[in-house]
Amino acid sequence: NNSGFKNEDQFEARQRVRLQLDAVASEALSGTVFFEIGDQVWGQDKTGGALGADNNSVVELKRAYIDWMVPQTDLKVRMGIQGLALPAFTTNASQILDDDVAAITLNYQFNENVGLTAVWARPFNDNWNSASKRWDATTDDANYHDNVDMFALMVPLTFDGVKVTPWVMYAAMGPGMFDTNGKGLTDPDFAVSSFGSAWNRAAAGLTSGFFGYDPLTSYGNAFWAGVTGEVTYWDPFRIAWDVNYGSASYDNEKMNREGWLASLLLEYKLDWGTPGIYGWYGSGDDNNPKNGSERMPVVSANGNNDFSNFAFNGNPYIAREGVLGSTMVGTWGVGVRLKDVSFLEDLKHTLRVNFMGGTNAPKMAKYVGQGFIKDGVDVTATGFAYDPIYLTTEDYALEIGLTNTYKMYDNFTVMLDAAYVALWLDDSSSRWGQRHI
Repeated sequence: NNSGFKNEDQFEARQRVRLQLDAVASEALSGTVFFEIGDQVWGQDKTGGALGADNNSVVELKRAYIDWMVPQTDLKVRMGIQGLALPAFTTNASQILDDDVAAITLNYQFNENVGLTAVWARPFNDNWNSASKRWDATTDDANYHDNVDMFALMVPLTFDGVKVTPWVMYAAMGPGMFDTNGKGLTDPDFAVSSFGSAWNRAAAGLTSGFFGYDPLTSYGNAFWAGVTGEVTYWDPFRIAWDVNYGSASYDNEKMNREGWLASLLLEYKLDWGTPGIYGWYGSGDDNNPKNGSERMPVVSANGNNDFSNFAFNGNPYIAREGVLGSTMVGTWGVGVRLKDVSFLEDLKHTLRVNFMGGTNAPKMAKYVGQGFIKDGVDVTATGFAYDPIYLTTEDYALEIGLTNTYKMYDNFTVMLDAAYVALWLDDSSSRWGQRHI
């Protein structure tokens, strides 16, 4: 039961407008502002979609940054709120970080084969919502040590028919990073609250989900590394891969999270379309919640996963996606697809069939979503909010999806997406039983 859709009608009409303004002074200096208006649900007053349509609509600032080059060099700099994604060649969307964030990005191309990208990003700071006390309740400095800072290095290597990008990222996570209502990760009543979906994704993706009561007296540490790439030397045959590892550690071992995710794609481009086969595997939780989670930590994977438009985040135009989860962590899967099949000009179709399952220990079913103390562990649904359906090794799912895209005019595209997910859970008394997740 995906609670994210429980208050929606079976059929809804929605709209969203994105407006991007670019101010270009020269090749070495430009600025961009990107607004998003909506979503408006047709007929709903609070979103501005009711009769008269004169209610306050939500206008969001998605991005605002400047691009400039250091004089007399080839060093490119981007400063401001920008789209930032770690490398991904298979899914075309990082399963760790792919979202808008305040950052400074430096890019330098040494030669045609070697480049370097360095990033400093600050996704969270000064959000502690207590009236006076800070996270450890010792002073009146409410926003003390509540920041998260991320530092990343990417080295894209390009050769004849081969691209490889090794990368690393480190994050320092302040003890008060997720508080919203005067409650921190050490509080038994902690709940991810109203700072929006990106906040919820990070709070759920960076911790194990099993919160203890030990005080957090220092910064948490998170580290990720990966090697991604593709081989097109035998064009039209293409091989792509992504191998990622990550860990997040805190004073309290129950909150720790460490794991890996790997994916592989093989495809062959023909005149009428591109058939392909792919697979992935991500480490899953063992049967001991007291030692934290064995799933790879995630910051915010809000990109468009080419493997799946429905089970995972994949379609930029529809709201009902991520039915199983926003990322593929804690799962395995195999799939086949026919991509960009075209029999008529400007009309393309992509057919996907995915079979997948969980890699988490079946015993974990008794802990997820309980909301009380069990076996000495504070069990809450918060840590699993990133995965609406928590799959164990005894659970399986099938996804069938068809995406149709018609480019009616140069700047006008119509898309029709149809998808179906079937889910088989182990409902034995020692697993999920009759509980809803």
